[in-house]
Amino acid sequence: MSTLAGGREAYAARRWPDAVGQYTAADHDEELPAGDLEQLAISVILTGRGSEGVDILSRAHLKYLADGDYPAAARCAVWTGMNLILLGEPARSAGWLARARRIVEDLPEPCPFEGLLSVPVGLGALYQGDGATAADAFTRAADLGRARGDADSAALGTLGLGQAKIMLGEVDDGLALLDEAMVAVTVGEISPIPAGIIYCAVIETCHLAFDLRRAHEWTRALDRWCDAQQKLVAFSGQCQMHRAELYRLHGAWTEAIDAAKTAQDLAFRGDRMATYGGFYQQAEIHRLRGDFDDAEAAYLHAQDTGFPAQPGLALLRLAQGRPDQAQSLLRQAMDGIDPAYRRLMLAARVEIELAAGDAPAARAAVEELDSLCASIDMPLLHALAEQSQAAVLFHDGDPGAALVTLRRAWSRWLSLDAPFEAARCRALLARLCAALGDEESARLEREAARAVFSELGAAPALAELELAGLEPSAPVTPDARTAPAPTTGKGAHHATDAGPLTARETEVVRLVSAGLSNRNIAAELFISEKTVARHLSNIFTKLGLTSRAAVTAYAYQHGLALTSRTA
Repeated sequence: MSTLAGGREAYAARRWPDAVGQYTAADHDEELPAGDLEQLAISVILTGRGSEGVDILSRAHLKYLADGDYPAAARCAVWTGMNLILLGEPARSAGWLARARRIVEDLPEPCPFEGLLSVPVGLGALYQGDGATAADAFTRAADLGRARGDADSAALGTLGLGQAKIMLGEVDDGLALLDEAMVAVTVGEISPIPAGIIYCAVIETCHLAFDLRRAHEWTRALDRWCDAQQKLVAFSGQCQMHRAELYRLHGAWTEAIDAAKTAQDLAFRGDRMATYGGFYQQAEIHRLRGDFDDAEAAYLHAQDTGFPAQPGLALLRLAQGRPDQAQSLLRQAMDGIDPAYRRLMLAARVEIELAAGDAPAARAAVEELDSLCASIDMPLLHALAEQSQAAVLFHDGDPGAALVTLRRAWSRWLSLDAPFEAARCRALLARLCAALGDEESARLEREAARAVFSELGAAPALAELELAGLEPSAPVTPDARTAPAPTTGKGAHHATDAGPLTARETEVVRLVSAGLSNRNIAAELFISEKTVARHLSNIFTKLGLTSRAAVTAYAYQHGLALTSRTA
């Protein structure tokens, strides 16, 4: 096989380093045809060498011009401009995009790739918070792409329109459009670079919309997409960044640190979009564990990328006993920021404002969260809003009302498999029960919270538990982390200790039925192996079973069985 044929074969098989090697060798013998130069450029970009890839893409552009293939030349010019945006070179990008537009305007016939020109226009409007202008631009991109047979511009336009609708408050319609864009990716209609862009943008938008279910689903899909490609650097770092965030939420903090460090390594190797997230997620774990110096360094590294390291840095100041600084930092960060990112800071705002003594500001943040819940019906958002509302009600001297609200938040965190936040609820429940005179329930809640904080290594949360004036308790039993709350008395938490499976337990049953090990289940659900074992123990108890084979049989009997990992 010639080196040129080898390059084409490696490109088709997504073996990017092999494609680079074979195409480069062929290019040394004789300049590659324009289409092969373009594929070499894409392969180089995907291995993390963006600047070099852009140079080769510009060569492909010139070769297409020389060959008289002006539509393909325009396509290369657009992608050169968009890759330069990712590389942080806006002036060069603007030049290439203007060049592409001139070529398209000079063509005697409609250009198949004209829709791509509207994508950077839509992105610019999104970055400026102008959802209406962005929606118009992305609608044009999608319509032109579909009309002229360019799947890339159709999918990117659909993606952008979904993002714009979410910005405009049309969350359900926006999320449906994201799913539609992802279908085009998963069936293989999209070129490699736009496919990666769509994956990462969809996951980021799901987080901004508090849609944890979609974030899980598409992160797993992105993980598999990255794994299927040899030594993929571009987008792999962003995948690890999203993995780290999910691991953190689910209490798998060691795995979160590992994923964040991998994201950072891939950022240094070329996936620049992972730089901020890699540092920020490391900082979050360090803060929660009480490693404040390491957290400070990581937050500041994240901030050096040009994005505010908030609300994490403000919460670090609060943990360091500096509530006034925390308040100042977060208020500055939230002033004039994109509303989608502002939403992510509201719960921290409530906590910090209460600590700094500004109850009216905390109430205003709670009202904003409540208003969001009316338009974004997501369990994660409701949990944050209810937990925040309970804190304000307790501060205002109404522990009874706070107790009712906080129970709902605790139940939601349990269903989301978020042990740290669930334990924070239980720590506050202990204080509420004590305020209502129910010392026995307060003791049980305190012990349950302490068990989780100890297992996670959440030193600051443990210290706060003690500083709240709580006396040390008797040793906690091994199953205290999942022990049901009291079912009698003022602090009753009507949780079930046996009976129907939770949503997460049902997922575990399905994955067990597919033959996955605990390690593979943990990777699939972004939780720790220890958590998988705990879920299995609960499943055995609830169903009266004693083996994985029996669980598999149960899954088949109840229509839960999977036949493969991707079923």
